[in-house]
Amino acid sequence: MRKATRRPEGAVLLKGARERRVSSGDVELCVAELGDPRRPTIVLVHGYPDSKEVWSLVSERLQERFHVVLYDVRGCGRSTAPKPLRGGFTLEKLTDDFLAVADAVSPGEPVHLVGHDWGSVQAWEFATAERASGRIASFTSVSGPSLDHLGHWMKRRATRPTPRRAAQLLGQSAKSWYVYLLHTPALPEIAWRGALGKGWPKILKRLEKVPAGPYPTPSLPRDASHGAWLYRDNIRTRLRRPRQDCYAHAPVQLITPTGDIFLSRHVYDDLDEWAPSLTRRTLPTRHWAPRTRPDQLASWIEEFVDARHRGRTSEPAEEPRSPHADRFAGQLVLVTGAASGIGRATLFSFAEAGARVVAVDRDAEGAARAADAARLIGAPRAWSENVDVSDAQAMEELAEKVAQEYGTVDVLVNNAGIGVTGSFLDTEVEEWQRTLDVNLWGVIHGCRLFGRQMAERGQGGHIVNTASAAAFQPSRALPAYATSKAAVLMLSECLRAELAGQDIGVSAICPGIVSTGIAGTAHFVGSDEREEETLRRRTSRLYRIRNYPPEKVARAVVRAVVRNQAVVAVTPEARSARFLSKVLPRSLRAFARVNPPIGASKQGLAKGFERTGRERA
Repeated sequence: MRKATRRPEGAVLLKGARERRVSSGDVELCVAELGDPRRPTIVLVHGYPDSKEVWSLVSERLQERFHVVLYDVRGCGRSTAPKPLRGGFTLEKLTDDFLAVADAVSPGEPVHLVGHDWGSVQAWEFATAERASGRIASFTSVSGPSLDHLGHWMKRRATRPTPRRAAQLLGQSAKSWYVYLLHTPALPEIAWRGALGKGWPKILKRLEKVPAGPYPTPSLPRDASHGAWLYRDNIRTRLRRPRQDCYAHAPVQLITPTGDIFLSRHVYDDLDEWAPSLTRRTLPTRHWAPRTRPDQLASWIEEFVDARHRGRTSEPAEEPRSPHADRFAGQLVLVTGAASGIGRATLFSFAEAGARVVAVDRDAEGAARAADAARLIGAPRAWSENVDVSDAQAMEELAEKVAQEYGTVDVLVNNAGIGVTGSFLDTEVEEWQRTLDVNLWGVIHGCRLFGRQMAERGQGGHIVNTASAAAFQPSRALPAYATSKAAVLMLSECLRAELAGQDIGVSAICPGIVSTGIAGTAHFVGSDEREEETLRRRTSRLYRIRNYPPEKVARAVVRAVVRNQAVVAVTPEARSARFLSKVLPRSLRAFARVNPPIGASKQGLAKGFERTGRERA
């Protein structure tokens, strides 16, 4: 046995961690433990050029319920490096290291494995190697494919090319530019021990918005120099001759950052073949998710470990009820105006995707019914809150309660609104105030309060504001309503620009005529009670004839969040109005002068309804 090198100095310890040394061949590994050792053990494996401290934010969130173990990979942090470096970083030796750690921290019990970047690459080796079978209860992979799987993926696209496969192969080859550089002699070591190593924290902050903390550690230049041998010892060998028996012997959770600049999402297209029990998740962030999205990662890891620890280690993952279950499972979504119409349908769409949902409405019973139905549809947790969105104090209390009891909202849908129609001169100040309080100020309150919580958390999020086709289509019949919705549209655009730097998306949804209950509750200014009820029935009938279901709008809301769309016009008339507002605005202004059947003067409407009634009689 070769003598281990001197213990590295200058690495940063995790706060409250219990440290031990574990021998593996000719190296000593620095192992840190958090939480109660009697609980299920989660082993977190870091990537390149990181040390175990990259997991500090995630481990803090997991340690209350689990025994969390982190270790510095050989040659990194407070672990020693093999001598010589060449040949000392093969996947076989990395597997020896993992097994030594697992035996030390969890003798006799399998561990739940989590890997990021090269930690995931080597963890795939552990999860597919026969000698590690029975030592892994579950495996969560973040931003790191199996080299064997990647080798098969590349060979299939090279030997049986199609235009789509060729594009995928070229795309990943371009993203792998750094791999070629790391194979060059001496150059990576010189760069990391020089300007690159000194500037790396600033690079991460600029490119990935990685917050400051115990990561990166002072040992980074040495760690990165040693870690270059991970690529040199493994990449070419495995990609040229990938193993055939590389099937996962434990359930796998794949978490794919959608903005990963190093890995194409397509490299996981064939993964179902190699991992029979596979759960897919997508995360709207870049490569260093353990630093930028620790809450979501910890939540998914906790959920996955809990399910497998209860004895369901061999059954396949449940089929999602929504195509977006990989994106929203476990996230917290709050919807205002959720008791009916578009709000209720939107709540259900997120519930089908496995999100935790909060139904907010001034109709307490309706919100409660919506929350109950959301649980049946698929939401793991659903709550209802009785709040008038126009009440600033009530909204502040709601935001505080949600943060304390449910957590920070990941997706906010400001949907609550009221309808009002009638000429400008007939609309009293009180009606203007009521319309703006709900339709505009309700959105402002939601964006201000929950948007601030998202920004302070620093882990992204999304805000959806329901505007209307009326936002870009002037109408003599809807001055108050159109004004409020146009303000919502502009507010959304301004907020999107402000929050983009914090990875918080903002979308404005602009539906046209949709079959909801808004027509039945709309106020027709200048009408007495009897006339107003007649107008409501007539308008509601027209909406039913149009028969555009709110479920289609809800699906557009979910897509807008997934795609981070700025403005989404829903329904054909809404898309036409938006197009004309950009290309032929004069035509919209001319059309706005037409006296419509709905929203005209009360005398004209009443006569029209009387005539319709006589004709039918």
